[in-house]
Amino acid sequence: MAEKRPRGRPRAFHDKTEQNTIQSLDRAMLILETLAASGGLTLTELAGTLSQSPATAYRVLTTLQSRGIVELEGQAQTWHVGAGAYRIGSAFLRRTNLVERARPVMQGLMEATGETANLGVENSGSVLFVSQVETNASIRAFFPPGTQSPMHASGIGKALLAEFAEPRLNAVISAGLERFTERTLTNGSALLSDLAAIRCRGYAIDDEERNSGMRCVAAPVFDATGAAVAGLSISGPTARVAPERTADIGDQVRAAAAELSRLLGAA
Repeated sequence: MAEKRPRGRPRAFHDKTEQNTIQSLDRAMLILETLAASGGLTLTELAGTLSQSPATAYRVLTTLQSRGIVELEGQAQTWHVGAGAYRIGSAFLRRTNLVERARPVMQGLMEATGETANLGVENSGSVLFVSQVETNASIRAFFPPGTQSPMHASGIGKALLAEFAEPRLNAVISAGLERFTERTLTNGSALLSDLAAIRCRGYAIDDEERNSGMRCVAAPVFDATGAAVAGLSISGPTARVAPERTADIGDQVRAAAAELSRLLGAA
């Protein structure tokens, strides 16, 4: 008896060739991703960035606009990601109670440290920030939900990398470690040494490795199976998150991550 195919998957499920993709849909997704990364572009800027004709880009934009996925700001004539995109994207967060459970823990961590608290998960080799509780301080870190960051240059990313199995970790290093500041760890040996220190103390430090002038302290969050499913962090300017505070902040972040892990069923 022939094995039944899983529902929702055609025979060509594993075929990723061009003939099995929808070019217009791919173009629409590229436009949406470009708008999300830019914070808003005019039609001319968008078409130029993507090397597409304005007419083609406009047809895609108006189609997305009809669904509320993009919006046109009339006065500046700039296109932005719309509320419809948020509603669709929030379905990702509804797959788990992680964000809901994390919220009060993050609020308490922000109040205890005076700095912005962040929650992130690994997604396709990067850190995807899924929630944030901002400090009231005038100068603060800002990683809105949906922002992505390379794992080797992120506090949450390094906290999660420290839990990776050796083959998976080696694959990350082999793919290359991009430099963002003079403090970014771009050498595999240096990163491995840092990850060993993270395992010992229970928290990671992003010491201006992604953005100069900003420091982040993070710890992994575990689920009921013992898997590291997320990272919890605080981030702020180096003037406030000073080296002499990192040990105390690290203990607070580690305790908050342990509390969230407990809420998720970890032993």
